[in-house]
Amino acid sequence: MVEVILEAVGLHKRYGGLVATRDLNLALRPGEIHAMIGPNGAGKTTALAQLSGELRSDSGRITLNGRDITRLSMPDRARLGIARSYQITAIFPEFTVAENVAVAVQAQAGHHFHLFRNAGRDRTLTEPAQRVLRESGLAEQANHPAGDLAHGQRRQLELAMALATEPRVLLLDEPMAGMGGAEADAVGTLLERLRSRYAVLLVEHDMDMVFRLADRITVLVDGAVIASGDPGSIRADAAVQAAYLEESA
Repeated sequence: MVEVILEAVGLHKRYGGLVATRDLNLALRPGEIHAMIGPNGAGKTTALAQLSGELRSDSGRITLNGRDITRLSMPDRARLGIARSYQITAIFPEFTVAENVAVAVQAQAGHHFHLFRNAGRDRTLTEPAQRVLRESGLAEQANHPAGDLAHGQRRQLELAMALATEPRVLLLDEPMAGMGGAEADAVGTLLERLRSRYAVLLVEHDMDMVFRLADRITVLVDGAVIASGDPGSIRADAAVQAAYLEESA
């Protein structure tokens, strides 16, 4: 049995009368891409926020390598190796691509924001940044202003910034959102290269990409898990089919 690196047991989050997640159980293993899918409003982004520490759960428990991190803040979880990317790209457009990644390296080292402008000139930051840029396929764009990148390349840069924090777990919120076919394929190829080194939780609406990439899939509807398993079993699951047919009706 492959070890579980990040595990959630019984996560619950309520906003007044709305239950965003209910009794959510999830286990991420190193070397796997685990996709979390579901109709709009199913609770996927809330679940990512609970796992990353951005949002405090009403109840339930989260462990990282067996350590209870339920009450830890988002920065504390990041220092332990949990990195999250967002649906909306978060970069410094006036910095170069390499400087953006160097900033992420610097932040992981615990430096303060007023020093970020020096990130592009510090070899202890630039050398790791160049390594990450090669890994993420952005080495040729290293000296370009980040604001000049195409949408797909911005998403690659955001992923590179997450990798620069030396994570063990990647929480990816729709990394292919707004991309054309060629851009999405490039990011998919990058994730395939990365899967052996990380535990990846992928929230993504592109079902072709989900079934291409995922080792396991968990399906949420109204905040609850209705199915979890390998792609073949999920594709054949009647409850999953009904949930998506209902959404598209």
